[in-house]
Amino acid sequence: MAVLDIVLWPDTRLTETCVQIEEVTDEIRTLAQDMLDTMYAAKGRGLAASQVGAMHRVFVMDVGWKEGKSDPLICINPMLSEIGEDRATMEEGCLSIPGVLAEVNRPSQVQLVWSSLEGARYVQSFDGFGAACVQHELDHLDGIVTLDHLSADIRVDLIAEYQAAQ
Repeated sequence: MAVLDIVLWPDTRLTETCVQIEEVTDEIRTLAQDMLDTMYAAKGRGLAASQVGAMHRVFVMDVGWKEGKSDPLICINPMLSEIGEDRATMEEGCLSIPGVLAEVNRPSQVQLVWSSLEGARYVQSFDGFGAACVQHELDHLDGIVTLDHLSADIRVDLIAEYQAAQ
């Protein structure tokens, strides 16, 4: 397939809410495969459609591929059905904000509901890094980036570092 250009912050598309996918078309199938190819080429573990400029509610992820445990997921119209009470702080990077790592506090367990490209409905629980990845990608579909989770002083410092590196 193809490796797509990744939209970089502060591109305004990263602040927009993605639209529901009403029908899985050949365009959506191609987009999803291209997103997986792009994610792997960029050495990422997740990628939302808005990060490649497509404003559809789809994300891809594969949290284990770097450890030789590849399990790619294509999530169409994903949503959380359960959110655990326990929280964890993890260091998160973002392909749209390269070079920036931020400590983000999120629920440590979530349950995700999504559809596959074939229309099958899935429900799966994620914890640890998988839960953080799911929430990170869902954030992108809702126009939220990692920086939005940080206190003002930390955000200002990270933005300055990011801009200096550009």
